[in-house]
Amino acid sequence: MTKYVVDSSCEAVSYRGQRIESAPLMIYTDEVSYIDDGSMDIHNMLDTLEDYKGRSYTACPGTESWLKAFEGGDLIYVVAMTSGLSGTYNSAMVAKDIYLQEHPEARVEVFDTLSTGPESKLVVEKIIELDKSGCTFDEVCSKIREYMKHTRLFFALGSLHNMGQNGRVNKVLVSAIGLLGISIIATASEEGKVKPIAKARGERKVIKHILEEISGAGYKGGKLRISHVENEPLAIKVADGIRGNYADADIEIYPAGGLCSYYAERGGIIIGCETE
Repeated sequence: MTKYVVDSSCEAVSYRGQRIESAPLMIYTDEVSYIDDGSMDIHNMLDTLEDYKGRSYTACPGTESWLKAFEGGDLIYVVAMTSGLSGTYNSAMVAKDIYLQEHPEARVEVFDTLSTGPESKLVVEKIIELDKSGCTFDEVCSKIREYMKHTRLFFALGSLHNMGQNGRVNKVLVSAIGLLGISIIATASEEGKVKPIAKARGERKVIKHILEEISGAGYKGGKLRISHVENEPLAIKVADGIRGNYADADIEIYPAGGLCSYYAERGGIIIGCETE
């Protein structure tokens, strides 16, 4: 049996009728915990964290979560969020070793996307497309490594509160963003870390910067995925701007899952796109 496995930051449960297994991440404060399994109350989490002054942090899927997702698989493709910010990839690699010891006839490949969210979603979609087209396991793995050189991630964030609380960004920057009403436009760096690339005040400028960055990255009208944190109107405006240049662009808009909502926060949007 072939299995497609992701961590929950990928926000993918199926594609073209094909089931995708997911290993959930966890979100913690000193007072409450959330499991990103598709059933958590994201709105409640956002309310809780918005003014929370204590520590909050995330935890990668445990080995057992990965092994449960691998169970029954002979050919297993695993898409993991960036190793630059999370132990998720390493956890998946440990699970791979354990699984292969118990199932030496199986094949398991773990891809470090150096990204998350919509860009990871593009990767698992491509894996399924290649696999269903008749490519061998090795061919799929080779083509995916090349494909990941031609995808990008961008995001617009109106708050960095949670990133500041868990040490991902400088708290001075967090305070400045909150006081000045500025949105940060950022991307995933080559090392898989958060790389701010622009600042914008007001929705029009946010959209303008996003469209410029996507175009500058080499997007030419292929696949583009937008996840949003309770901000579908902004996601639609970005999509409309893209379709203004590429009428046939393959765009999908959907609510962000728990992990991405934690980092992007209320109002944030995250965009994954194919590039040339």
